[in-house]
Amino acid sequence: MPNRTTTGRGRAPGRRRHAPTRYGWAPADPLRRSVLFVNPRSGGGKAVRAALAERAQQRGIEVVVLDPDANLEALAAEAVAGGADALGVAGGDGSLGVVAAAAQAHGLAFVCIPAGTRNHFALDLGVDRSDLVGALDAFTDGVERHIDVAKVEGRVFLNNVSLGIYGDAVQRSEYRDAKVRTLLETAQAVRGPSRAASELLLVDDIGREHHRPAVVLVSNNPYALDRPLVTGSRPTLTGGRLGIVVLDPPDDPRRRPGRAWTATSVEIRAPEPMHAGVDGEAVDLRPPVEIAIRPGALRVRISSRHPGVSPSGRLMRREDARS
Repeated sequence: MPNRTTTGRGRAPGRRRHAPTRYGWAPADPLRRSVLFVNPRSGGGKAVRAALAERAQQRGIEVVVLDPDANLEALAAEAVAGGADALGVAGGDGSLGVVAAAAQAHGLAFVCIPAGTRNHFALDLGVDRSDLVGALDAFTDGVERHIDVAKVEGRVFLNNVSLGIYGDAVQRSEYRDAKVRTLLETAQAVRGPSRAASELLLVDDIGREHHRPAVVLVSNNPYALDRPLVTGSRPTLTGGRLGIVVLDPPDDPRRRPGRAWTATSVEIRAPEPMHAGVDGEAVDLRPPVEIAIRPGALRVRISSRHPGVSPSGRLMRREDARS
């Protein structure tokens, strides 16, 4: 069933229409066949409570509800082979990366529906995370632009790769339910006498070597680390640079506490496979690991009523306008 080019369904009465075009978005052409993958368990069942699958079908969007043992990569490939011109996901950031990779490989439009727990990518993309159903308008009344993605060992990621304490933490089964406690416990285990610190090695942009860092975070575009009110979001997804943060062990007085820089690629070495988190999913990476940015590689669409900018991006634009 073809998608409608416009729709009034799902819009809150009197809701103000945003102008994301000021942030580089452009009106999008109508779609012929859209496919939305829905994880009914993600975010504690957000999609189910919102009847998201039914709302999407009312807009002419083909919906695939994922079973617990579903092979999302295979399902995305099947949708592409079936003639889809847009792929969307209502789920966590790990699922988003799988489908975004398929969309990017074939030049298709990609849509993020904020049905996960924290929806970090949606926040940075400028999707209104409180408007789950309204986000479906990206398929029918959307705006579009190209953004960067990053790759690690051939795998596309949208947010970040984390190693060291955080990378070890996501390997633990209790991570998702108690992130903060698990990170603290894992940090203690890594620094304690019974376990050596990670043997990672990388070189920063001024040629300084970082041996055995406690934490390494490599993100698809840098986070706004110098703006406390909006820390945790990225000002842009179109800067063409990785954000790299290294925290050295705090109990070594010879080392500085850490450093942040940007680059188009970074290589991380280790004597054995590294425990990592790739967009929050537990992965073992074989060294040496190269992480690289892919500027403008992904077509994305959002609702024309959504902001189209992250909190840190909005703040930086206000600051630039005042200066």
